[in-house]
Amino acid sequence: MSETIPTRPRVAVVTGAGSGIGRAVARLLLAEGYSVALAGRREAQLLQTANGHPEALAVPCDVTVPDDVARLFEATRRRWGRVDVLFNNAGIFGPSGGVDEISVADWNATLSVNVTGSMLCAAEAVRTMKAQEPQGGRIINNGSISAHSPRPLSVAYTVSKHAMSGLTKSIELDGRPYGITCGQIDIGNTRTEIMDTIGVGSGALQADGSRRVEPMFPVGDAARAVLMMANMPASANVGSVVVTAAGMPFVGRG
Repeated sequence: MSETIPTRPRVAVVTGAGSGIGRAVARLLLAEGYSVALAGRREAQLLQTANGHPEALAVPCDVTVPDDVARLFEATRRRWGRVDVLFNNAGIFGPSGGVDEISVADWNATLSVNVTGSMLCAAEAVRTMKAQEPQGGRIINNGSISAHSPRPLSVAYTVSKHAMSGLTKSIELDGRPYGITCGQIDIGNTRTEIMDTIGVGSGALQADGSRRVEPMFPVGDAARAVLMMANMPASANVGSVVVTAAGMPFVGRG
């Protein structure tokens, strides 16, 4: 009788894992048998996400700091030897205002987290995925509905999420020789703290200047969409997926 060789757990890195979508995705991956490195600026929040799980590793990390990002991936490799999935999720909404109203400092801060931070994490993930055996892996970038259509007075955030689409496509193209795939999930109105920031539950600003209470959907449903992307076989890739609250003003005229 042939001996059954146990399969090793897959290893994921989740940024922005201390709250919201990142926390929901990290917990679902752990529940599905992944080993997960949890990255975020606040260690206490990461430990709450981990909730004592033996396959969770909390690594405080500011994704805008290259040395922090390098330490995150070094800690992951030291613990598990490889990285199979990166969920590039850390982000901020940034300033509210038109292009003539926001400060350069706020503009730079938004792009630093949403674009440069995502690039730094992707770069470390790609280096790891190229070097490991077996070679390859998957990167999932958290975009936004704003990668397709902006909200009023959200120029910095909207530009950053359009840039995320370019990052996703470039990684997908350049990763092909190494078995590295990249896809993007664009989420609209999942129930997280950022929805309170822009007033979705109390009345979000619309293109015509009115305010409208918009529908939201549970963050766990968004996490399941990320899990679906993560679980695709190496022979396939979900390049782009849009998940929105049913009835949110996105398609058509609202």
